[in-house]
Amino acid sequence: MSIIEAIIFGIVQGITEFLPISSTAHIIITQMVFNYSFPGFGFEIFLHLASILAVVIYFRKDIVEVIIGFFSFFGNRSKENRVQFLFALYIIVATGITGVLGVLLEDSIGSVLKTPPFIALALATTGIFLIIIERFVKHGNRTEKDMTFIDAIIVGLGQTLAVIPGISRSGATLITGLFAGLNKETAVRYSFLLSIPVILGSTVLAIGDFTDGTLVAETGVLALVVAFIATFIFSWLGIVWLIEFLKRSKLIYFAIYCFVAAIFIFFYFDANFIMELE
Repeated sequence: MSIIEAIIFGIVQGITEFLPISSTAHIIITQMVFNYSFPGFGFEIFLHLASILAVVIYFRKDIVEVIIGFFSFFGNRSKENRVQFLFALYIIVATGITGVLGVLLEDSIGSVLKTPPFIALALATTGIFLIIIERFVKHGNRTEKDMTFIDAIIVGLGQTLAVIPGISRSGATLITGLFAGLNKETAVRYSFLLSIPVILGSTVLAIGDFTDGTLVAETGVLALVVAFIATFIFSWLGIVWLIEFLKRSKLIYFAIYCFVAAIFIFFYFDANFIMELE
């Protein structure tokens, strides 16, 4: 992998990871553009780790608060500790649902789901649900203090859909969180914190690539370092921008982007595939 390719892949991963536009779809399309195929899951998950590092650093205070509250609840069952204890459980429940169903569905995700037409359809579907949640569902005002295990189950099921290329994990959790009646701030915070255990858990899929040297051999040490740094920087920028954007703007803009991207992917890349077959 060249340094330019490493930078581009890092930028694409970083910008799209936490926006409701599917980073997986954009990474797959970027590979098609450069006619480059990742050696297994290693490189993609390596980039995800850079994104998670950005989340951990940005939300470090929230993470510490949840962890301290969780363990403190066993000795001091104050109202504040109870909220953090339950919030941690909601993260665990949603992660468990996603992990179990994700593993069961992973084998069912065939190569047809990674083709341009299907990715375009999945992106368009994401756009439709973004419009529905923005225009036709009354936004709630519930915070983490008002959350229940039903919320965690709904969001966990929504997050599971992200195994389908083109369905955004952040978009699915944000949409289902808002559908459950959470306010935007809580839904966004819950979505970001949920990404940590889910993506860390997915690294298990790439242990072989990390330990047998395949990732380093196929990609190169310098390219890996550059891609990691680029992903981290643009993931951080993506987090900051999304949080500020949602304070004053609407999800419908992401829906429009999904529709435009879907049209481009369907007609441009599908046409190329047909030409190659001929």
